[in-house]
Amino acid sequence: MYAITRRLLSLPALLLRRDVSKEAELLVLRHQNAVLRRQVPRVRYEPADRLWLAALSHLIPRQLWGKIFPITPATLLAWHRTLVANKWDYSNRRRPGRPSTAAAVKALILRMATENTEWGHRRIHGELTRLGHQISASTVWNILNQAGIDPAPRRSGPTWKQS
Repeated sequence: MYAITRRLLSLPALLLRRDVSKEAELLVLRHQNAVLRRQVPRVRYEPADRLWLAALSHLIPRQLWGKIFPITPATLLAWHRTLVANKWDYSNRRRPGRPSTAAAVKALILRMATENTEWGHRRIHGELTRLGHQISASTVWNILNQAGIDPAPRRSGPTWKQS
C-alpha cells in the first residue's frame, strides 16, 4: 500500500502544473497549517495520515522537512521505518510446526478405515496418494490411532509359519 501511494504521488501531472499556481497553493496550505497549529494543542495522527505524510516526504528534499511537515524529521523517518518494517513482517503468517491435516482428509481416512477393515495405514496412504492427497503414512497412522482404530489391523487366518 505504501509503495503504491508513493508511486501515485509522483505522477507527471504534478510536473505539468505551472510553478506560480503551485507556489500559491503551498503558501495557502502553510498558512492553514499555522492557523490549525495555534488552535489544536496536540494532533493525533492515524495510520492513514502517517502513510500519506511518509509517502509525501519522498517527493520533498530532506532539508525542507522541518519547514513543511507539522512533525519533526525524526518522527517522519520513524514512521517510514515502521511502514517498511511492516511490509516485510511475516510473523502473523507463520505458525510453528507442520500445517494441520484438512478435516475432509481426516474424514476420508476414517471412512476408508471403517469401510475397508482389512486395510492398514500404508494401504490407506497409498489410496490417498493415488487420489492426489499429499499426506504421509505416519500422519495416516496418527489419525487412525487417535480415532481408536488399529492402524495395522490383525489379519485373520493362518500366518506364514502356520501354513
